[in-house]
Amino acid sequence: MLIDTVTDQPAIPAERFVLRPPRRSDQGLIELYASDERVAKMTRSIPHPLPPGAVEAFIRQALSPDRREDVWIIDGSAHGASEIMGVVSLQKMERGQSEIGYWVAPAFWNTGVASEAVRALVEANPTGAATIFAEVFQDNPNSARVLTGCGFEYLGDAEAYSVSRKATVQTWTYLLKPRK
Repeated sequence: MLIDTVTDQPAIPAERFVLRPPRRSDQGLIELYASDERVAKMTRSIPHPLPPGAVEAFIRQALSPDRREDVWIIDGSAHGASEIMGVVSLQKMERGQSEIGYWVAPAFWNTGVASEAVRALVEANPTGAATIFAEVFQDNPNSARVLTGCGFEYLGDAEAYSVSRKATVQTWTYLLKPRK
């Protein structure tokens, strides 16, 4: 049985949008934005070109009751903006830790959407994480500024494999201990 949305994940209000759980009906707009090479190449997991069924599988996993990652859609429709502006997620790790990930559609770059989404998710801390990690590719300083602007502290350099680049990419790693 396919479910349309998750009920055990809260919607999180922000000033210009709401972070809400994904729905199957989000597939078209997610495909549109995630298929943009500029978006894919700044992530570890989005392939480029985007193969058929990739977004459907992503949504199916995000809706699964046994998922390891909670995904929120940055939805501006209640505020007169696009229904999907991007995606933000928290992947559950061991020992009360999570890793935050996000991407924003190019139409909303340099508008503060990423900063507002990360800040809202960190302040809500819906997983109750004691520590939140993040990493960005070193050729994406704008994402690094988003993290430091939201209180993340630089932890060190590392590397991660990027599916779209088909290569290992140098990263900066960050850490935040949310307020209790």
